Amino acid sequence: MDTSIGHEVRVNSRFRTYLELVKLRIVLLLIFTTVTAMIVAADGVPDLPMLIWTIIGGSLASAGASAINQYLDRDMDARMSRTARRPIPSGRVEPLNALWFGIGLVAWSVVILAYFVNWLAAGLALLGALYYVIIYTVLLKRNTVVNILIGGGAGAIPVLVGWAAVTGALSVEAFILFAIVFYWTPPHSWALAILVNNDYARAHVPMMPVARGEAATRWQILFYTIQLVLITLLPGILLLHPALPSFLGYIYLITALLLGLMLIRMSILLIRQKTKTAARRMYKFSTAYLALLFLAMIIDRLLL
Repeated sequence: MDTSIGHEVRVNSRFRTYLELVKLRIVLLLIFTTVTAMIVAADGVPDLPMLIWTIIGGSLASAGASAINQYLDRDMDARMSRTARRPIPSGRVEPLNALWFGIGLVAWSVVILAYFVNWLAAGLALLGALYYVIIYTVLLKRNTVVNILIGGGAGAIPVLVGWAAVTGALSVEAFILFAIVFYWTPPHSWALAILVNNDYARAHVPMMPVARGEAATRWQILFYTIQLVLITLLPGILLLHPALPSFLGYIYLITALLLGLMLIRMSILLIRQKTKTAARRMYKFSTAYLALLFLAMIIDRLLL
């Protein structure tokens, strides 16, 4: 009996460890944007089996990419206090086990999406994983200050997966959703980079605060926040112009404007206050901002 309990405890512990490898909170946020894109593309509730398989496939792709990322970044993670307790640097998972785990998840993602959804969605999910692993992690992260600017495309691809799952194609509306996530990534990530600037400097990662300084980073956050807010209002132009296709209504637009003004205000406060507390508020609010913005899209399409 005691042996059985001990085995169960070990299994549960190993399960939780592998959940750390996949960065579950990030996976959930990305899948939320995928589901939102599906609802917008379907102009309502999409086909339920397709929705479920897209969630499963998209989750596996994001989870697998995160596991491979942690394998590639294991030396850097060991040097940073924020990441030293991750499964690989802490010794709880063998590096090669994490690598094969990640590759397996991505492979299953492609199989599931190709068989149960469509090949375009499967290809985009694979592209997103490769973008994150090769373009961001291998080529950009350690080598250039524009790592976040270019690498942000990886986190924006899940909305294309969702759109392609419903329509079997991509359109201007899909790329507007892509641009929203793409331009949201720099302010969000740079706010975190200010918080853990010493860690990135210790690991020799040229994040914006390390390479250009915190003052320049704060101004860049404001600059990209303004661009982000303008992009979120693009559906308003489509709504007002009868010759252009409209895909989001006034519930979304009013919410986007209010949230955008709040985010700009947080960015200005970050410049004025120059404190870790202000950076933490910006980071936390930017996370809530994206979730609330996409929730407004869902409500807009389900109610109108």
